[in-house]
Amino acid sequence: MLNSDFRDILSAFCEEKVEFMLVGAYAVAAHGLPRATGDIDLWIKCSEKNAERVWAAIMNFGAPLANISKQDFTTRGNVVQIGVTPRRIDILTQITGVEYEEAEQQSITIEIEGIAIPVIGLAHLVQNKSAVGRPQDKADVARLQELRNK
Repeated sequence: MLNSDFRDILSAFCEEKVEFMLVGAYAVAAHGLPRATGDIDLWIKCSEKNAERVWAAIMNFGAPLANISKQDFTTRGNVVQIGVTPRRIDILTQITGVEYEEAEQQSITIEIEGIAIPVIGLAHLVQNKSAVGRPQDKADVARLQELRNK
């Protein structure tokens, strides 16, 4: 179950046809291995057209826009954070070790509370978490590889 902020931002992204994928801990959970986290990570396609869609979505969501610009969503390597833990929304324009176009082709779609959510595929999720290499990511990789081998 999603908190209301996460549900609302996902709905706004879908309504505005934002090209994105769920990554991070929520993606791990979507593949069957839930764990605690204080944020939701949304990886967006980095383009002018998609930046317009993201901007419309976060406006509709009601995010404070004072320190955010559309250009933040067109530059690879940016992370825009909205809110605070445990309801923080991280909008990423790049993730480590994976290219968006490649991952998009192998993404999956899950439905949560009536919202169709694109999720990074298992192989690319493992690739990303392996490349990041933090202790929690290493633990996620071990759990995901066990799942993959079943």
